[in-house]
Amino acid sequence: MKKLNWAILGPGRIASEFADAVHAAGKTIYAVGSRRLEHANDFAGKHHIEKAYGNYDEMLRDPAIDIVYLSTPHSNHYEYLMKCLENGKNVICEKAITVSTEQLRPVIQLAKEKHLFVVEAMTIFHMPLYQKLQEIVASGKIGKLKMVNVTFGSLKPYDPKSRFFNMDLAGGALLDIGTYALSFARFFLSSQPNQIVTTVKKFETGADESSGIVLKNPDDQMGVITLTMRAKLPKRGIVTGDKAFITVDNFPRAENATLTYPDGSTEEISAGDTDRAMAYEYVYMNQVVAGARQENTLPLTSDVVDIMTRVRHQWGINYPFE
Repeated sequence: MKKLNWAILGPGRIASEFADAVHAAGKTIYAVGSRRLEHANDFAGKHHIEKAYGNYDEMLRDPAIDIVYLSTPHSNHYEYLMKCLENGKNVICEKAITVSTEQLRPVIQLAKEKHLFVVEAMTIFHMPLYQKLQEIVASGKIGKLKMVNVTFGSLKPYDPKSRFFNMDLAGGALLDIGTYALSFARFFLSSQPNQIVTTVKKFETGADESSGIVLKNPDDQMGVITLTMRAKLPKRGIVTGDKAFITVDNFPRAENATLTYPDGSTEEISAGDTDRAMAYEYVYMNQVVAGARQENTLPLTSDVVDIMTRVRHQWGINYPFE
């Protein structure tokens, strides 16, 4: 497989984690771009990166770059996704890929026109455990799938100016942690939910602080999602059938799950390595761009963005830049 040159656009905390994961896997990143050359140079030196750019547009004009890892705040993902595609770059973008279906639709269209790939860096879609669990569900081992239950609570400090609650940055639990919970649910549900019932408690800035979301699809499967940014809840996903249920704790990067039967007996399921979560995304994207793998996660991503858009409309929440 041909070596593909990677670049990072937006060298923040999550990008640092990604660069470390790539280096630990014995691979390299070709370039990094920041708004300040000093920051780009510092990041490149710490993460064994060959080239540093102090301007995003200049970096995207580099013909040697094949794939961009986009890790800016999600409020400006749309702008940079379009710039990457316009410059002929494949993109793997941090979650949430865009803030709405209205933003994602033209991204998908432009990628199609230019024969490029866009993938969301959603760990759930790339961890080996989930491929194994999907096979277990498909085998009928848990019986007929009835419900998916997901909880995720992140106790953020009280700070109306933080990105977690700032409406100008598309703050709120839904796009920050809800995207994980909904991706877990949609991964197992056999079809896209067509019914949504939801309620929200808003933070003083107008961002969603806590919420409950109930989903139902045409196959009569249900999903129940509980989210909060001001209280701790376990990161737990449960997939329930009429013969058994699967529990996945710390589900965003899980390597273990438990299968529980009606008599109380259990079976442990393991696959992959939590510490390699971002390396799996790197490998996946390389395979997709090289043509060694048929890309199939974007439809799931699109469904999740659609759910979040519909939920937000029910809440009456719009961001200032929309």
